[in-house]
Amino acid sequence: MVGVDQVLEKLATVVDPDLKKDIVSMGMIKDLELNSGDLKFTLELTTPACPFNDEIEADVRKAIDDIDGIENFDMKVTAKVMEGRSLDDDTLATVKNVIGVASGKGGVGKSTVSLNLALALSQTGAKVGLLDADIYGPSIPLMLGMKDGAMEVEDNKLQPATFNDLKVVSFGFFAEQEHQAAIYRGPIISGILKQFLVDTNWTNLDYLIVDLPPGTGDIPLTLAQTIPITGILVVTTPQDVASNVAVKAIGMFDKLNVPILGVVENMSYFACPDCSNKHYIFGNGGAKKISEKHEIPFLGEIPLNSGIMEGSDLGKPVMMTNAESPSAEAFRIAAKNVAAQCSIVAAKLQEEMQAEATTN
Repeated sequence: MVGVDQVLEKLATVVDPDLKKDIVSMGMIKDLELNSGDLKFTLELTTPACPFNDEIEADVRKAIDDIDGIENFDMKVTAKVMEGRSLDDDTLATVKNVIGVASGKGGVGKSTVSLNLALALSQTGAKVGLLDADIYGPSIPLMLGMKDGAMEVEDNKLQPATFNDLKVVSFGFFAEQEHQAAIYRGPIISGILKQFLVDTNWTNLDYLIVDLPPGTGDIPLTLAQTIPITGILVVTTPQDVASNVAVKAIGMFDKLNVPILGVVENMSYFACPDCSNKHYIFGNGGAKKISEKHEIPFLGEIPLNSGIMEGSDLGKPVMMTNAESPSAEAFRIAAKNVAAQCSIVAAKLQEEMQAEATTN
């Protein structure tokens, strides 16, 4: 008669492609019950946005099918996002992963990428927040079609605005006039960001996406020095000028010992609607060159599409208005790859903590 040990031994042959570990040692098999050939358990994946979720589930079913003596099999599939941050204090203790989205220069569509990645992650079932950290030029409220005054203060805590389950904070919500300029020195800007981070009711988030202003100034530095960050996502475009400046952002966060999750290439190509060919208008392979040279993951390429830009200007992001489009699919792929990199960082952190506990 088949036993629990035999089942676990077979399940241990299933390896998570990203984490390079078997699902049993990772604790992904929960509540296993085996009674007279009736097998039941829960497969708890590391994130609902993992690009290999379907593959892992299929491998588990095949592993069980290979066991003689299993008459009935009931598997429940859930997901619990891993914590990718080392918390020395209670700062943002309810946020599992903080992802900074950076670029070396403006004009690469970083805010558009940040917003649509956040929406793509949210649509998988993850709990997601979006912090517009560009105090001088906040654009997220416009991209969401949300007006100032969308945020409130309760019990001395900022309450994020909500857009389709996405929690949003932006300095743009506080502007007295739509085109009012924020004229502040660096220390004041840093103070505003700190308040948005620690004095906001970010409740039980799996991912907090922080849309950083371009460059390597006060805001990125404040983020890195204020809270533990899971990692940085770098956005660039194919041109050499954009790629060369993006490298400076990578260098900055390397010096600050902040992990680089990878690079996304925006405006990568134009997909011809008539011939279905990809036309690389701004050149080809800029982000991939960065990926190879700096040994960081290449997480996706977003096509050049007037619908993306028009949607951003009209407060109608493509992930909401045209979810079946190639552009939306490109954002979904990139979001899954970002989530996978967060899980990899979390797994390494878990290993380090276990090793430290063993040593002590």
